Amino acid sequence: MTTLFEPAQAGSLTLKNRITMAALTRSRAGLDGVPSDLHVEYYTQRASAGLIVTEGTRTSHVGQAFLGQPGIHTQDQIAGWRRVADSVHSAGGTIVMQIMHGGRLTLPTINKGEQAEAPSAIAPGVTLHGANGREDVPTPRALDSDELPRIVEEFVTAARNTIEAGMDGVEIHGANGYLLHEFLAPSANQRTDSYGGSPENRARLVIEVVRAVADAIGADRTALRISPEHNVQGNIEDNRAETLATYDALLAGISDLDLAYLSILHADIEGDFVAHLRQAFGGFTLLNSGFAEVTDRAEAERIVEGNLADAAVVGRLLISNPDLVRRWQANLELTAPDMATFYTPGAQGYTDYPFAGS
Repeated sequence: MTTLFEPAQAGSLTLKNRITMAALTRSRAGLDGVPSDLHVEYYTQRASAGLIVTEGTRTSHVGQAFLGQPGIHTQDQIAGWRRVADSVHSAGGTIVMQIMHGGRLTLPTINKGEQAEAPSAIAPGVTLHGANGREDVPTPRALDSDELPRIVEEFVTAARNTIEAGMDGVEIHGANGYLLHEFLAPSANQRTDSYGGSPENRARLVIEVVRAVADAIGADRTALRISPEHNVQGNIEDNRAETLATYDALLAGISDLDLAYLSILHADIEGDFVAHLRQAFGGFTLLNSGFAEVTDRAEAERIVEGNLADAAVVGRLLISNPDLVRRWQANLELTAPDMATFYTPGAQGYTDYPFAGS
């Protein structure tokens, strides 16, 4: 039986244990999207995790999804992330960057006044926290077919920039209602061209992005994050047969690549859907059950020791316990996360959580 604390190999990524850090929105970057000394300290503190996945990092200005989101599309941003990668590596960690386009989930007060771009001109029906407090998300503009190669190229450039910054790999964000997930979901994608209208067409852009990134940096350094049936932020996938067909088409379209890993977020970690996705992918898988529940040690052990996936994705407990691996291994008391400081600026609730015994 595999345990949480055993090492693993996922493509070119060496994991010293199977406790992986989720991509966690923390909103600590400035207007320029450049990682600061705080980012260096924060990620380095958590280098004992088997794999660190950075917060979702924007590929463009228009794709910025939230205030304080870092980017990977300018030279200053690359230099800032290089400091993070070098520090994490010095501490013995493995780190990949999650790259993303926010799609329709942005505001003019977030993305420098640009109109959001999406598969279709459909508002998500949600609010976001912008510069003026909570605001209704406006209707985006639908991307023209001839713009989609530009979207693919933005992901490719971001992936190349990530490797230039010294990261070990890239996790492409195809989850949680952002642009790539919007293309997968009929609720957001009502296109009538070759990128909508059928499961195969809805999967097309994600396949193109994954294949192009893998070609640019190597499939063994490329991963994908998905969240089928998550039904958040206005992105609804409530037809099981249609959703299954869409993700089958997606996985079939990348099946020959031998990616580093597939990361799955799904509420029913022991259900048939997750088992089917894992079998269809055929490679190294990461898994967690979503936002509603904290991934505690019991769930992480159920995932790995129950052979539901090869590694467990952990979020909030790695925010408040930078040395979570040691604490779980030694059965030490945990520090509870302070949700009031999840998205606030500064060190409080970010780099000031104590290590055990300190």
